[in-house]
Amino acid sequence: MGKTEEHFAIGIDLGGSHVAVAAVDQQGKIVEHESLDITDHALDSVVEVIVKITKRVLASVKEPVAGIGIGSPGNIDASTGSIRYSPNFQWHDVPLGERLRERLKLPIFIANDARCATLGEYTYGIGRDTSDFVLLTLGTGIGGGIISGGQLHLGAGMGAGEVGHHQIRPSDGFVCGCGKIGCFEAQAAGTGLIRHAKALEPSFPKSLLLQGKPDQLGSKAIRRAAETGDGHALAAWKNYTRDLALGIANVVAFLNPQIIALGGGVSSAGAFLLDTLIPQVCALTTMAPAGSTRLEIATLGNDAGMIGAATMAFQGGLVTQKANA
Repeated sequence: MGKTEEHFAIGIDLGGSHVAVAAVDQQGKIVEHESLDITDHALDSVVEVIVKITKRVLASVKEPVAGIGIGSPGNIDASTGSIRYSPNFQWHDVPLGERLRERLKLPIFIANDARCATLGEYTYGIGRDTSDFVLLTLGTGIGGGIISGGQLHLGAGMGAGEVGHHQIRPSDGFVCGCGKIGCFEAQAAGTGLIRHAKALEPSFPKSLLLQGKPDQLGSKAIRRAAETGDGHALAAWKNYTRDLALGIANVVAFLNPQIIALGGGVSSAGAFLLDTLIPQVCALTTMAPAGSTRLEIATLGNDAGMIGAATMAFQGGLVTQKANA
């Protein structure tokens, strides 16, 4: 699909608690940005929030746009914009694309949010000089996306990239939200670090890490405590990165991309994370040539989803080639 003549597209990151909307130019730069909270997950309410904030951004741009791309959690029928299933909203077969086209009178394209973020990082971020690329977003869960041979890989049911739900500890792991035991997501998402810290609590009876407030324990606090040498936090970090390395090594074995980029909240650890992970992943990688897959921190941060969604809109649907191809 060829590029449009319009200079801007709208990229929307639809989350369970808020919606972020950006006007993005054809160089992947955000020129306008707005966000609003979502307090009601009913379809009509979510549509109203999206319409309100999108119209505000469109008014700020004051120029015709190529269309609107939306990254949404869940399994998406990208050909129609229907949400087949979204656990964040408890939606089943919801015609979000159709409803928004009626209200906004613009082309609307919807894809999974992690796949949009992957597209953004591949086109304008750390993956821009590659043809085989994987993004892992390490947050409340683990999202993912796969670029193979310069194409965004979607799979037969548009569900490819859900690497968070391959099992790495099926006999002794944590229970995953999907119901299985020891999924990569359960062990190695940001919430997995919290689980590791709580599991180790009996071994550190004098630990100050929890500070009497276990319900307020966050992955960022654990990571920061590990960086300062706290014994409890370091032990949790060791167990966490062991499982993260195991899952990443599996991705290398499955796909052997040029780069695996880490995004999401945990990636803010930067060198502290990579210095721990890279030797472990190398030790666990037996069949792919050493060094053929690099581990990097994603560069677009929270903007990746909006930029990738806008890129999708520029291309008139799910993009299989880089924007400058």
